[in-house]
Amino acid sequence: MENTMRTGKAATLLGVSVKTLQRWEREGRLIPVARTDSNRRLSPETQIREVIGLRQTNHAPTKLVAYCRVTSAAQRTDLANQRNVLEEVVAAKGLAGVECIEEIGSGLNFKRKRFLARMDAIGRREVKMLILAHRDRLTRFGVEWFEHDAKTHGCAVLVLTQERLSPKQEMVQDVMTIVRCFSSQLYGLRNYRKKLDEALKQDASHE
Repeated sequence: MENTMRTGKAATLLGVSVKTLQRWEREGRLIPVARTDSNRRLSPETQIREVIGLRQTNHAPTKLVAYCRVTSAAQRTDLANQRNVLEEVVAAKGLAGVECIEEIGSGLNFKRKRFLARMDAIGRREVKMLILAHRDRLTRFGVEWFEHDAKTHGCAVLVLTQERLSPKQEMVQDVMTIVRCFSSQLYGLRNYRKKLDEALKQDASHE
């Protein structure tokens, strides 16, 4: 039997609601091939991918998004300056209808809600252009992969390289975040080793 996926996952992948998939089923556009033990629909991946292909062909990306980010609330002034510069560039280039997104969070945090929402929209081929003040506004590391993924989904990435929009202080904060992360992992390993040694000693004493 070919690979299948549940309705909820299929809806997320297609960028539509579960009710829309249920309507497509009634219309014969997407036919479930099986059901789970709890009677939930299972749709074949081949059909899902076919629908994605049709949607990508018929619907070219249209949204223009400017994304601004700083690490902490203390940098709200930097965030405002970042947005002002982006708006000036957008106006100078004659770009209309640009949605400006502001977010506060570390560039090492890949669970930022607005960041994830924009990447999901790019994955659904809804975004035509992503505008950044600096490459590290999107993410501190691995930005090349995200740029590649965006372009693969029809989204151009426009970057304005302005060092003043990437404060050294924020880089220091991100480095400290990495240090704290590895320190906590090391501390956890030490605790684990201590508990393991204690357990081994207890087992030995019972022999």
